Amino acid sequence: MHINKVELHNFRNYENQEIKLKKNINVFYGDNAQGKTNILEAIFLCAFGKSFRTTREKELIKLGEENARIKVEYSKKDRDGNILICISDKKQILVNGVKIKKLSELLGKINIVIFTPDDINILKGTPALRRRFLDMMIGQLRPNYVYILNMYNKTLEQRNNYLRQIRQEGKVESLLEIWDEKLVEYGNIISNYRREFINKIIEKINIIHKKITNDNEKIDIIYTSCCENKKNYMDLLTQRRKLDIIKGYTTKGIHRDDFEVYINGKELSIYGSQGQNRTAVLSLKLSELQVIHDEIEEEPILLLDDFMSELDIKRRRNFSVSYT
Repeated sequence: MHINKVELHNFRNYENQEIKLKKNINVFYGDNAQGKTNILEAIFLCAFGKSFRTTREKELIKLGEENARIKVEYSKKDRDGNILICISDKKQILVNGVKIKKLSELLGKINIVIFTPDDINILKGTPALRRRFLDMMIGQLRPNYVYILNMYNKTLEQRNNYLRQIRQEGKVESLLEIWDEKLVEYGNIISNYRREFINKIIEKINIIHKKITNDNEKIDIIYTSCCENKKNYMDLLTQRRKLDIIKGYTTKGIHRDDFEVYINGKELSIYGSQGQNRTAVLSLKLSELQVIHDEIEEEPILLLDDFMSELDIKRRRNFSVSYT
């Protein structure tokens, strides 16, 4: 898979720009604040329908303009395609000239793995960032996953609202069973997807990480979830019902899943150096790259933004060997 062309109109600092790309490696270089990352953002936007830098889509429009347009033309082993995104008061996404109604219709058209300097927070930051990493990877490969995840989140919001109504208005507690059954149904599917792909990553990451660290570090990933199966999840919701009512939200569920990374038996987020954290994220991203390759049977697009900062010369050299 490769990107053939990127067209930008009033996107970030670009007024009108057409960029033709080679099939293999493309390097954007120049001074700071010239728009290198903006090009990567445009490609990412056409793959996921969202920016990796902001949730405020008006920021994507060039200052002083009212709309922006981004178009990406791509080739896969069995077909060519194009994605057009128009941003103004509303956002429109067209795939091969046809307007899509749901974001899930876009996902998987262009398969992407991205690494940015901020991605170090995947391992150092909150569990929500690690769940987002998993959700983005799985969503590209299993479109149904996005639908199930959205249904889970809607059900969770409804349950949380009703918990507060029980506490504040004295609503009937037994009606929680309606939402509990749906949470268990959707949550079990999501948990199974996440476990499947965590296991796929585990199969890849230790080999990759050993190469990057010259066989000096062993990396382990432990996935933590309170939702081992449907019965376990239902029992947990029932046991914690009184506490959930007091707090006004659902305290346990797949929305609190997490995974922890260990280097040589020590928890990375606590004991790891900046360089070790960045190396581990690179290993994680390269594992994601290989998992996607195995699934789609062709190379996905790898976007790298200033990924060598804070890596010593040995790790930089070993990374290049591991990637190539």
